[in-house]
Amino acid sequence: QVHLVESGGGSVQAGGSLRLSCVASGDTYTGYCMGWVRQAPGKEREAIAAIARDDSTIYADSFKGRFTISRDNSKNSLYLEMDSLKPEDTAIYYCAAARRRAGHCPGLTFGYFGQGTQVTVSS
Repeated sequence: QVHLVESGGGSVQAGGSLRLSCVASGDTYTGYCMGWVRQAPGKEREAIAAIARDDSTIYADSFKGRFTISRDNSKNSLYLEMDSLKPEDTAIYYCAAARRRAGHCPGLTFGYFGQGTQVTVSS
């Protein structure tokens, strides 16, 4: 079972950028589709993006263009670069993983989540 720990959250003004990081441990990292999800206050958790072992990516439509997911398999690490942040991006962001054959990503569903990191965007 994979264990996920996020970092890099914080407070930023609208229009700013943040880079979130996640380190995975406990299992073979390359056997997982990795991703990010978020949960805003009073809203359901929503998927942002996923990245496969071969660096192929999937984005939810509302995040295309502003958010960029990447991974470094040599460091068991996952990243989320967030640009042009808006107050409505305020949420807890979770690193996520799904055990998949060859680390492929068939979609934006995950079975493992980290503890989350808070992102607050002020206007």
